[in-house]
Amino acid sequence: MGKLEEAIQQKDFIDPYHKAVVNLLFTHSYVVGYQNALLKPYDLSPEQYNVLRILRGQNGNPTTVSSIQERMLNKMSNASRLVEKLKAKGLVIREECPTDRRQVDVMISAEGLKLLEKLETRIQDSNKYYIKLSESEVRNLNMLLDKLRG
Repeated sequence: MGKLEEAIQQKDFIDPYHKAVVNLLFTHSYVVGYQNALLKPYDLSPEQYNVLRILRGQNGNPTTVSSIQERMLNKMSNASRLVEKLKAKGLVIREECPTDRRQVDVMISAEGLKLLEKLETRIQDSNKYYIKLSESEVRNLNMLLDKLRG
């Protein structure tokens, strides 16, 4: 992929901050492209994968759609729609809450857990492949990204 300037065919930026924002947006697209390609054979989007990971993190305890929405990486995603799609695939269980009929409880199904287990190594290997940085550089990148949002 190389340098940003070559990839988007733009030589100059207003300032380094503008270049950083463009670089982050372009890199986001690069990473999502890899994720889409990896998840496509499993009929999953990155957002659906994110929901499954959130539900797995509940360790068998039900959660609400609004709680899923709060924890999603892409806050613009429609968690209700994603849960319905995952339910149709048999990857999540969606039931009316026994104590509050207005609330819906969502849990990952056994099939959802199996799928995540199957994907685990492929995702880890893929991350190492397309993030062309050493472990030390990745740690530094993570620290800088945390600081950026700080």
